[in-house]
Amino acid sequence: MQDGTLLAALDLGSNSFRLEIGRYQAGHIERVEYWKETVRLGAGLSEDGWLSPEAMERGWACLERFGERLRGFDKRQVRAVATQTLREARNRDEFLVRAQQVLGFPIDVIGGHEEARLIYQGVTHLLPQADERRLVVDIGGRSTEVILGRGYRALRMESYPLGSVAWSTRYFAAGRVSERSLRLAVVAARAVLDQALDVFTPGSWDAVYASSGTAGALAEMLTLAGFAPGMITREGLQWLVERMVRAGHVDALRLEGLKDDRRPVLAGGVSIMLALFELFDWQEVHRAQGALRQGALVDLIDRASDATDVRERTVRWLAQKFAVDAAQAERVRATAVRLFEQVAAPDPHNGRYSQKLAWAARLHEIGAHISHTDAHKHGAYILDHVDAPGFSLPELHRLSLLVLGQRGKLRKVEEALSDELFAKQLMCLRLAVLLCHARKDPAVEALALRFVPRATFRLLAEPGWARQFPQSAWLLQEEAAAWERTPWRLQLQLP
Repeated sequence: MQDGTLLAALDLGSNSFRLEIGRYQAGHIERVEYWKETVRLGAGLSEDGWLSPEAMERGWACLERFGERLRGFDKRQVRAVATQTLREARNRDEFLVRAQQVLGFPIDVIGGHEEARLIYQGVTHLLPQADERRLVVDIGGRSTEVILGRGYRALRMESYPLGSVAWSTRYFAAGRVSERSLRLAVVAARAVLDQALDVFTPGSWDAVYASSGTAGALAEMLTLAGFAPGMITREGLQWLVERMVRAGHVDALRLEGLKDDRRPVLAGGVSIMLALFELFDWQEVHRAQGALRQGALVDLIDRASDATDVRERTVRWLAQKFAVDAAQAERVRATAVRLFEQVAAPDPHNGRYSQKLAWAARLHEIGAHISHTDAHKHGAYILDHVDAPGFSLPELHRLSLLVLGQRGKLRKVEEALSDELFAKQLMCLRLAVLLCHARKDPAVEALALRFVPRATFRLLAEPGWARQFPQSAWLLQEEAAAWERTPWRLQLQLP
């Protein structure tokens, strides 16, 4: 990546949407601009998982403003990630379609483990480089992430379904705070977080850091009240609780450093922080400057090269974990990518789509580790449910659909076939799997694949190819028949 390149990261959180713009310089990112808007998307999520029209409108309006600032950015310079609220929302696709239109860039809904990984990246890259064991906690609007790592490497990551927005709505109705409601909220938070003790055993870290909005607000209020700068302490939390209970309502609380947009979610955030202090028996926690959006910026740098792209390492890990036949995976990858290059429309971004096809090809046999019968179905299930660092949930689902559709009837991926790009990727993967059926390098140089507008693929072979490879020619006839039941056609010219 060239020095001076502008990069942008958007964090579509449950409470706030944030936009960070930085400039890449000598391996580091220098902040250029930072924008934050309190959207309260999570507050508009009903108990049965539906986002309200009002919440969606707030989100769209914010993203439209962010989109204006990002005009002129290339897609490779922007990473937008959405977290717990959109993970839960049953109508998230309705929100995302318009959100991506007004923003002008794709939005990745990421899983809890991926959110935790990015948070740890953001925190550690803004800390002095050290070999200390770091425990990082991030209390968001609807989820709380806990990560244990060493240096820049996250070792254990977990995400728990509780956050400042959710807890404030559930235990502090209309902003009222009492000693009883606070204690009830703390006990409930401990019940959710209790399993964290099995993953993050006391004594396995040297220092604790807290990131994001709740931690920042608490650290600022306590610092201005005379407590240790940049720290959240047990003594300070108790002092804050006493004042919250005495005020009786968040609107009546008068504290230096307490911003109006933090009031509605303060009690929920405090109760979760108290639960963490009690559970792990902390005395003090350091306020971390980095967070999810900084981690997303670092990830953009990593994605610029296969050598540092976390997704590339994840694909290698999955292939090893499920004992994939590396030679066969490489045959299928090389064949699929070669065919795809022949039908891909002229587009500077087609390299990304070719890369994702290559990943699907390299993982197309991971289900065989479970059973050779319906291996494609097992593989698709694994990809839809695995914790895969670097990948968003939609990216994993697309890979799973490609693996699912690599053979057999196409009805099972019928809905996805409305996407021309997906149809091209799947056609190339299926043809590659078919041509490599003998687990030998196919004579792919004798074949050419063409795409004719109006949904037709044409596979042309050099004279004599069909006589030399009669089994492959027969399989291709079967493949053409399979596509007859879809909106797409495969025409064969096998002289």
